[in-house]
Amino acid sequence: METLRTIEEVREWRATGELGFVATMGALHEGHASLVRASAGANARTLVSVFVNPTQFGPNEDLAKYPRTLEADLELCKTAGADAVFTPDNAMMYPEPYRTWVEVEGLTDRLCGASRPGHFRGVTTVVTKFFNIVQPSRAYFGQKDAQQALILKRMTADLNLPVEIVICPIVREPDGLAMSSRNRYLSEDERKRAVGLSKALTEVRKLFESGTRNAGILRGQLITTLDDYVDKLDYAEVVSAEDLQPVNEIEGPTLVAVAAFVGGTRLIDNVILVDRDS
Repeated sequence: METLRTIEEVREWRATGELGFVATMGALHEGHASLVRASAGANARTLVSVFVNPTQFGPNEDLAKYPRTLEADLELCKTAGADAVFTPDNAMMYPEPYRTWVEVEGLTDRLCGASRPGHFRGVTTVVTKFFNIVQPSRAYFGQKDAQQALILKRMTADLNLPVEIVICPIVREPDGLAMSSRNRYLSEDERKRAVGLSKALTEVRKLFESGTRNAGILRGQLITTLDDYVDKLDYAEVVSAEDLQPVNEIEGPTLVAVAAFVGGTRLIDNVILVDRDS
């Protein structure tokens, strides 16, 4: 496996044939490994980027303490089947003076976007830059970041980018906690309580499968369960999986999404409800 450090090296390495791409911020775990394996199984070669993108962090967020574990990340990528890893620095990705941004309207001002203004502008800009540098056939993202996945699909379609966006299932710990680089911030007690996010979503799914279609009832169940586990609720919403608009009754694919603080760590999770009879 090769380690590429400059844009020129990536473009020289990039050859004809199908190329899969996995964009990461490092601190990799089994969830990232599943994306790499999915890409390796469907493409001639796979490239992973490891770049802690400063433009998607707010002024009071955890950029400075975000874990940097490059040696372990390279080993995980190699084991999972990556052919190369691209490790640019800030100056390479955002040469000064930097003035160009990519924004998607209508999908970025709610859920995570409401509490993290500017976050998705940073995401869409850096992903667009990576697509231009890497020129992948397919790019792989996780369902855990459901809003991000929807935004990137919209961005790719709107800009006519020749990249297929592939969304892979959430990878969970044995107790149900969605894998996240931020899980390592949790204390022992916080780790036990963090499973409450997936438990709350499971209760909502059970209620839905028992026949409940009223979004208000489902959201009430979500909040009630979360109250027993989390320290602060950011949001708990039942929205259309297609445009993130609130729904009253579930009549199509519906995203149930939650963001909450356990201790000082902000965690997200979600589930998509689909009526089998629709």
